[in-house]
Amino acid sequence: MEYSKKDIFRHVGSIQQLLYARPVRFQEGRSEGTNAYEVKCGDLFFHAISDKCLDISDLSYKGMNMTFLSKPGLIGRNPWDTAGAEAQRSIMCGLFFTCGLENICGPCSVDGKDYPMHGRLRTTPAEHCSSDVVIEENGAKVVLKGEIREAELFGENMVLRRRIEAELGKNSILLSDEIENQSFREEPIMLMYHCNMGYPFLNESSEVFLPTLEVKGREEFSEQHKDKWNIMEAPVDNAEEYVFFHKLSSDKDNNTMALIVNNRLSVGLSIEFNMENLPWFTEWKSIVSGDYVMGLEPASVTPYNREHHLKNGGLKTIAPFEKKSFKIRFSVLDGEEEINSAKDRIRKLI
Repeated sequence: MEYSKKDIFRHVGSIQQLLYARPVRFQEGRSEGTNAYEVKCGDLFFHAISDKCLDISDLSYKGMNMTFLSKPGLIGRNPWDTAGAEAQRSIMCGLFFTCGLENICGPCSVDGKDYPMHGRLRTTPAEHCSSDVVIEENGAKVVLKGEIREAELFGENMVLRRRIEAELGKNSILLSDEIENQSFREEPIMLMYHCNMGYPFLNESSEVFLPTLEVKGREEFSEQHKDKWNIMEAPVDNAEEYVFFHKLSSDKDNNTMALIVNNRLSVGLSIEFNMENLPWFTEWKSIVSGDYVMGLEPASVTPYNREHHLKNGGLKTIAPFEKKSFKIRFSVLDGEEEINSAKDRIRKLI
């Protein structure tokens, strides 16, 4: 739906009827004291947790939850967040959480130094945060900004500049990240966007569409079930998780996309990104009762931890004061026409 500035103000007294970005602080349980932005933009509603990398912890569309929240629930920055595998007690999941920059995937120890599961960036508070509602002649949008720094005395000094935009009537969220190495030495860089869909958007009528050229299971158990990578079954008590590695195709400009559709509800979610800086893609499928989630994960490196990369050809690096840019667009698709259009785009990529 298209909006003009004059049309908006003919119908509303305050623009906050349609969209807003409000700073909030949670007041109970594990989330007590955690700062965030609450955002409404038309039919979209979400929170960006400024105390945790400005990651988006949840997304609802027309009141329907679309993302996965893990058993510990909403949780703030706590002392155990970065203690090895203890991360499993603090990872909320959400629309996405940011993995990196020194490590992704499993925890490891290299040369006597510990690297926690999925890195430290996801628990790092953002600085220089701001929110704005920008009203233009042909529409309006919410804009969030912040800087997240991963640094150590005598160590790395990396800054992630993040911008989140949601435009009224578009049902999409654009994430724009810029990473700069502000140290005087070359630094390793590992980055993965861990995107997580959940119930009721995710159920046994959900299906995944990818321009995949090849799919492999992470281990033998997943390999034995790779024929079902694209479907979501009903929850199964005490089942095991699956992890699949996909080789995706793209267009001539390296653009590609993933799509998950709830066929019963005729609602979908697409994830668009560029493979120049995010060439690897992992699917995490868990039909486990209580841990029922589909993860779609673009990454800058293969989905293994720092120790693995050092043993198998080294790590990708970023030069002193070099900058790298990453963009991901999340779009909610409502109805068969929008969903079929996205499917056609994927088919054309293969």
